[in-house]
Amino acid sequence: MARARAAFAAYLDARVLMVLLLGFSSGLPLLLTFSTLSAWLTTAGISRSAVGVFALVGFSYSFKFLWSPIIDRVDLPVLGRRLGRRRGWGLLIQVLLAASILTLGALDPASNLYLFATVAAVVAFLSASQDIVIDAYRVEILDPGRQGPGAAAVQTGYRLAMLVAGAGALYLASAFGWFVAYAVMAALLVVGMAVFLFGPEPQVKVSAATAERERRAADYLAARPHLKGRAARVVAWLYGAVVCPFADFMARPGWLAILLFVLGYKLGESMAGTMAMRLYQELGFSLDQIATVSKLFGFGATIAGTLIGGALVTRLGVMRALLLFGLLQSAGNLFYVVQALAGHDVAALALCVAVENLTAGMAGAALIAYLSGLCNAAYTATQYALLSSLTAAGRSLFSSSTGYMVTWMGWVNFFLLTTVVTLPALLLLLWMMRKLPMAPVRQPA
Repeated sequence: MARARAAFAAYLDARVLMVLLLGFSSGLPLLLTFSTLSAWLTTAGISRSAVGVFALVGFSYSFKFLWSPIIDRVDLPVLGRRLGRRRGWGLLIQVLLAASILTLGALDPASNLYLFATVAAVVAFLSASQDIVIDAYRVEILDPGRQGPGAAAVQTGYRLAMLVAGAGALYLASAFGWFVAYAVMAALLVVGMAVFLFGPEPQVKVSAATAERERRAADYLAARPHLKGRAARVVAWLYGAVVCPFADFMARPGWLAILLFVLGYKLGESMAGTMAMRLYQELGFSLDQIATVSKLFGFGATIAGTLIGGALVTRLGVMRALLLFGLLQSAGNLFYVVQALAGHDVAALALCVAVENLTAGMAGAALIAYLSGLCNAAYTATQYALLSSLTAAGRSLFSSSTGYMVTWMGWVNFFLLTTVVTLPALLLLLWMMRKLPMAPVRQPA
């Protein structure tokens, strides 16, 4: 009992609470280009297939590792000097993100769908860039013993934001229109801005092994006297910022298995989540009903799942928690089948939402703790961006075809598919547990 109390007491740590607020900022934009956007497109008369294709605007989440070295290693001219690298980037991106969300809310998808899609893609790009900063900041300001509670805190904040950007936005849209809904969401990003303005800038000490790897760039340049001035600086920067983070990761045993596991772990949940809103609307639920039952009723289950998951990661260990929560998450998708068979049944909707949110919260907390432990502190932003990009790849790539899949397979078969599609990743996890036991690879900060 004392160990359980100690595990939950970690959530009151000041830095864990800051992570909670940053998780809120991170979660706000996602639904504005995902299920909330899907609801808007549906009410605007956009076809089911087109709604599914709109998942492609989230491709930035899958490729954010491409520009993460810039955020990881470049100091902004003014904000960087005043706030530091992490906080400077965080504040700039959030200001641009608020402006782009406001612009998206002012557009009409029915009259100019292509411009609407372009701005939605910009929102997703800035949101993915914000995640690069927030993830690096979270990993760097928390000691290894706080990574489990920190993962739960960022997920709790994230889910709070999804409640606001889901149920809150739907309520606002129903009462005042979509522009007001998106304008309010843009204003709420001030929560994250406050953390970057007043929170601490993390100080990261580079390990001797990492410093030695980067000294190779200097040796390389010294052996090539024709590389001088700007050319030499560019080569040295590219080596340290781009080559070293990926070389460091690929030097680990089983790195390819790790990448494949991360890619598949949340795939079923992502595919189901893409079409869940469409299912509810086609079954005849109104926006108000969806907001009340699907969002508000599921909120308690989400927070419970996230907090329980974060605490159990400490008790069970990351790998065993990943396996247990992954199995529960896959089973949770069966309740979408129950919903599809039950039709317009509010009790079935409440049960479906409760189970899905509970299991997704537990699995999400375990996955974040796992990814955090894989990062070398010298390359936090780049390596975490690479790993988290893979979790988004399923949402963007596979989810973009879910509208066609539902049309071809029907709702019941589609959700049965989402239940089993994660099993290869769980089998790979069993192999990793035997061959690649979890060990901290993050260098001491």
